[in-house]
Amino acid sequence: MSSPWLRSDRAERSPLRRTRSFDIAVIGGGIAGLTTALLLKEAGAQVAVLEGDRIASGATGHNTAKVTALQSTMYTTIRQHRGTEAAQVYAAASSAAVEKIAELADPSHIRRRSAFTFAVDAEGSRAVEQEVEAARAAGLPVTSDALDELPFPVTGAARLADQLEIDPVRYAAGLAERVDGDGCAVFEHSRALQLAEGAPCRITTSGGTLTADRVVVATHAPVWDRGLFFAMLQAVRSYCIAARLREEPPRGLSITAGQPTRSLRSLGDQLIVCGEGHEAGAAGIGEERYTRLEAFAREHWPVAEITHRWSAQDLVPHDRFPMVGPYLPGSSRLFVATGFMKWGLTGGTFAGMVLADLLSDRANPWSEALSPWRLSPSSWPRLAWHNLSAGVDFVTDRLSPAKGADVTQLKPGTATVVRDGTERTGVYRDENGLLHCVSLRCTHLGCLVRFNAAESTWDCPCHGSRFAVDGSVLEGPAVRPLAVKPPPEPGV
Repeated sequence: MSSPWLRSDRAERSPLRRTRSFDIAVIGGGIAGLTTALLLKEAGAQVAVLEGDRIASGATGHNTAKVTALQSTMYTTIRQHRGTEAAQVYAAASSAAVEKIAELADPSHIRRRSAFTFAVDAEGSRAVEQEVEAARAAGLPVTSDALDELPFPVTGAARLADQLEIDPVRYAAGLAERVDGDGCAVFEHSRALQLAEGAPCRITTSGGTLTADRVVVATHAPVWDRGLFFAMLQAVRSYCIAARLREEPPRGLSITAGQPTRSLRSLGDQLIVCGEGHEAGAAGIGEERYTRLEAFAREHWPVAEITHRWSAQDLVPHDRFPMVGPYLPGSSRLFVATGFMKWGLTGGTFAGMVLADLLSDRANPWSEALSPWRLSPSSWPRLAWHNLSAGVDFVTDRLSPAKGADVTQLKPGTATVVRDGTERTGVYRDENGLLHCVSLRCTHLGCLVRFNAAESTWDCPCHGSRFAVDGSVLEGPAVRPLAVKPPPEPGV
């Protein structure tokens, strides 16, 4: 059961199959990339979008589809890490993004809703009070609210009216439709493998070559390491379910202020519940991530059935602020957008607005604060700890003994690890009984990936790259698949 947004009847677009030239190339067919491309096209540029899979198949198609400037306790967090002025920038940019989506979307595909940050205990109430104060200081018209539509006691809530719920895949498809044509193009199944920066830049894909004067990397996790973004971003995973109810679901866009996180919204007669986050590549992840969400839903609502379940990966910058601007300090040819901290519909949209201004030589009021190369000394200890943890994972996984036993006893839908000389091999048996064997060495920087039993994927604990059981890339910064290995000898 995948995300409800990722329907199988989506129209496909052709891959890049030859050499093509454009003014600007955008790598990544999600909200950030498509918004950037459309706004640049409207400014008169010839733009191409390269998507390695399908449009909106990544983070865009795996979120809660909330478009709101009130985002849990974001303004408290930003003020603590970057100060009030940065929080004001974030509020202005997020509010503008909500209205930009309302402007670009088909009116029949969006609904105005109130967004809530709510608490269920005294500690959460204090967090809500702080968020109301921080959000108002940032310029948002947030109010305190009783939030009586939830079927359990709420001790306090912050409310921001006139936010949006959308179908993010349908919205992204609409953006792609408007980008394609009149000298612009959108290519699917065209994974960017190499980039040579120059005049022009040259991008080698899995099917052809594209040249452009300037390039935007909007791949969620930035591919290629020349900007060292992998060292400045923490990859975290979250899980979602959709439950059909026997009664009317709550209609607000709600999220808790405290732990455990529970994010709620409706979808027709269904309730979407998200939470259960953890760092990407964490050990021992299994079905309990979904069963806890299901138990929460069944405890509070009359659930008829669970219709969907899915997960998402998000990137959190070291100083808790998105990164939008030059890919390298002073670069005038290569640009990046990343680090949307679980709020990529708004963040990706204002990133597109900023990048369209920068690449059109227009001033933008948010670009300086969002620059990837800002100085944030208060976050350096956190940055050091994050990279130390990655180093520890790199070493300890190699010293730990392989846990695998006789793979002939491996049950369908499960995986194990066996030694292959000095290498480790991940072995997964699918529901048809076939074995899929891959090297556990991440193709990014060589950390050993770990099996995520909740999603049946191999996830890297160092920098968040994710791979399917056949080794194909699901999430960067890796761009190359895991090496396929032969099945172990019987009895291994």
